[in-house]
Amino acid sequence: MTDPQARPLQEGPLPEGLLQEGPLQERLLQERLLQERPPEPGPRPPEPGPLPWDTTGDAGARRADVAILPIGSFEQHGPYLPLATDTLIACAIAREVAAAYPVHRLPPLTFSCSHEHSAWPGTVSISATTLCAVVRDIAESLRRSGVRNLVLVNGHGGNYVLRNVVQESLGTGTRMALFPGSADWGAARERAGVETPSHSDMHAGEVETSILLHDCPELVRPGHMTSDFLADDREHLLTVGLRPYTDTGVVGRPSLASAEKGKELLASLTGSFGGYFSLLVPERSADPAGEGAR
Repeated sequence: MTDPQARPLQEGPLPEGLLQEGPLQERLLQERLLQERPPEPGPRPPEPGPLPWDTTGDAGARRADVAILPIGSFEQHGPYLPLATDTLIACAIAREVAAAYPVHRLPPLTFSCSHEHSAWPGTVSISATTLCAVVRDIAESLRRSGVRNLVLVNGHGGNYVLRNVVQESLGTGTRMALFPGSADWGAARERAGVETPSHSDMHAGEVETSILLHDCPELVRPGHMTSDFLADDREHLLTVGLRPYTDTGVVGRPSLASAEKGKELLASLTGSFGGYFSLLVPERSADPAGEGAR
């Protein structure tokens, strides 16, 4: 309950008489000093959820040299994972990276190239041309605001065209990188103790289910413990899509997934990002989690 006799903390400069002895004066002085104290530098805990919470003031204070753009998909992931699985994974990686390095974290691109999954309800795709154009427009907008480094955090294996977008960025004024690379995923799988070989763990399998069990377990529905299905021979996937190789849309062994594996996968990928950061901004690589890290 508010005391009707209480006086609000005075705004503006402290009056000369405020430093006189007395409990009220001492309390007001302490509160003013706390208000004026600058925020503590250093890394912060990851923000919950897939979207960044920054204000324009946060972005201006951080003055990041590198932006990270999560790119996922909206496609079937079997009967137990959500359509937005790839987007959620890309956002989880970006969130962990932004908590460890001073980067400008962007909201995700959810629609991408999921044409091989079009036989299942709910899947939505855009063309490779459109995806390229959107990424390039974002890069141009960042460049005009002074951010000349952009890392694409890709969560969908079907976004082959992103390799060309990065390749063609040379000489444009924006340096791009595609993360995680195959070596980054390999190191993460080894650290987490993933049992399914990479080629076999193609879709809604051990890795993807593990990350969601760790990061957003409420979105994992029952069924992953009984949905293992392997289809290593997918020679004509690009021509005929995924449906001829699996009825459920699952290719992998989700029964081996665990939240602990998901945690270790994300931790390993966060560490691997250091090589990309030091390449793009070598002058800041000595203290990646320094002032402004989010």
